[in-house]
Amino acid sequence: MKILVTGVAGFIGMHLAESLLDEGHEVVGLDNFNDYYAVSLKEARCARLEKRAGFTLIRGDLADFQLLTSNVQQHKPDRVCHLAAQAGVRYSIENPFAYQQSNLEGHLKILEACRHAQISRLVYASSSSVYGGNRKVPFSESDPVDHPVSLYAATKKADELMSHAYTHLYGLQTVGLRFFTVYGPWGRPDMAYWLFTEAMLKNKPIQVFNKGKMERDFTYITDIVAGVKAALFAGGLAPYEIFNLGNNRPEKLMAFIQTLADALGIEPQMKMLPMQPGDVPVTFADITSARQKLGYQPKVSMEEGLHQFVEWYKQYFNI
Repeated sequence: MKILVTGVAGFIGMHLAESLLDEGHEVVGLDNFNDYYAVSLKEARCARLEKRAGFTLIRGDLADFQLLTSNVQQHKPDRVCHLAAQAGVRYSIENPFAYQQSNLEGHLKILEACRHAQISRLVYASSSSVYGGNRKVPFSESDPVDHPVSLYAATKKADELMSHAYTHLYGLQTVGLRFFTVYGPWGRPDMAYWLFTEAMLKNKPIQVFNKGKMERDFTYITDIVAGVKAALFAGGLAPYEIFNLGNNRPEKLMAFIQTLADALGIEPQMKMLPMQPGDVPVTFADITSARQKLGYQPKVSMEEGLHQFVEWYKQYFNI
């Protein structure tokens, strides 16, 4: 098939595009290369893709609706995977309008473009953040998600609601994926595991929020990509679907830090801090539905995943 992937220069976008190309699909990638984090990393990711047959890159912004619709009409993708978004819970507190433009307007424009082009299936990125302060664990797709604790989470919930409206009104099949703390090589520099690695290698203390009393359902990138591909191609899905994609095993933050430190061969220095606004103490994915409908089964352990990240990080920065 021919797949349009938005946010193709992003962490998940690059890995997804590589895997699709490996399987013989064509990929049309769209990205605006914004400067939320180092553009050089996004360029390096895309440089890997541009060497590949079957890959086409469009440098542009979802906010440019004419650019989006003209490219959808020109390339005629069979399916769309919408990963482009303004990420980050903490950044949303400082820069709320970035989330309005990218996550709300951008998502609506993708929905409109898909509707007019009669795209058969739209898969899009939601987030475990939509569960907010839910205390029942593991988080299930049927749990109420009406109490977001960050603007980022609120925009992701809004994306799910807009998608439901378009499925109901126009018959557009939409599949939302609630990602749980994705990590691995070529990852995002604003994520904790990257910041911890950077600090430890510089012999600086790492910032540990909520005094380390946190648990995260860390999910390795190859497991996430397998879930995204299943969402793109699986048969028998309902017109509107929401799936958790997580590891189904929350790890204590302190254990995660120690495992990362062991992989680096460094004893961590830690600065214990209170919980940050918009953060939650635990994330834990119930993946029963993804197992049943997508055949999703995460395989990579925290130890193996962090080892792979550290190996990549040292190579990328010539350490």
